[in-house]
Amino acid sequence: MTFGTKIAWDDTVLPFQLDKSDMRGRVARLDGVLSGVLRQHAYPEKVEALVAEMALLTALIGQTIKLRWKLSLQVQTNGPVRMIATDYYGPTDAGEPARIRAYASFDADRLTDGAPFDQLGQGYFAVLIDQGNGTKPYQGISGLTGGSLKASAEAYFAQSEQLATRFSLRFGKSSAPGVPEHWRAGGIMLQHMPKASPHITGEGGSGEGGILLAQDVLDGDDAENWNRVNILLDSVEDLEMIGPSVAPTDLLIRLFHEEQPRVYDTQPVRFGCTCSEDRVRQSLSIYSAKDISRMTTPEGRVTADCQFCGAHYDLDPGTVGKDAQEANGD
Repeated sequence: MTFGTKIAWDDTVLPFQLDKSDMRGRVARLDGVLSGVLRQHAYPEKVEALVAEMALLTALIGQTIKLRWKLSLQVQTNGPVRMIATDYYGPTDAGEPARIRAYASFDADRLTDGAPFDQLGQGYFAVLIDQGNGTKPYQGISGLTGGSLKASAEAYFAQSEQLATRFSLRFGKSSAPGVPEHWRAGGIMLQHMPKASPHITGEGGSGEGGILLAQDVLDGDDAENWNRVNILLDSVEDLEMIGPSVAPTDLLIRLFHEEQPRVYDTQPVRFGCTCSEDRVRQSLSIYSAKDISRMTTPEGRVTADCQFCGAHYDLDPGTVGKDAQEANGD
């Protein structure tokens, strides 16, 4: 890639609908978001690639949900990359950007020469939705499958939501004269509109280990429409997804002009972390003074670091914990 200029549709998600084929979708372009996520850490390139893919999936999926608070995606494995966690915070007010943060934990000495997905081993892909105070969080889990995080996300929607879903993703490092090398990403999400009674045979799916896939939850005209639109999506080119010349609206017209595409308001997204000293104090409020003493450093401080943004918190142990709160009348 030889482009690096900030363009109008970077760090946005464009919702659309294909009226002819009864499908909805999203087009996402990430630039500054990925820079914000990855510059907090010194990840090896294979780990960066996994985090970039996960952040792109998070942007696409997060915009499909009417969120009052947070969507989280998580991958837990027994491989060299033990965990990837991302959060998508919906906008608090109309016109405000959504916020994304992400991090990975890994064993550097266990990383191999294999592809990024090979660093995951066996594990699961999880979707968590938390609408905030007064609500019960939702969690859905599916296995890692198909040789990529996007394939695992597709299997999750077929298995847990009975929704035919497809992701086409592109991501990689961009470089240009006078511009620091950085990651860019672009993606398209297609999803069949929900049906009251999806087609499921009850005989297991066609994926690995019998897991359900998109083709297992559609039949008749729905299946024909799904196949046709996916053939159109397969014609997308790398530069159309992450290059500077083709706007998302133009891309939709080029790919799906016969499917009667209809677009909605673009959602801006930004890197953003919700950590704060108040949140750290709140998380420590369940511990007694004896517990806090065990957490105190030889220098006489209680410290905490945010895995997402790298913020460092340095607190007086006499001011944290439930005993300190009770003494202060909190």
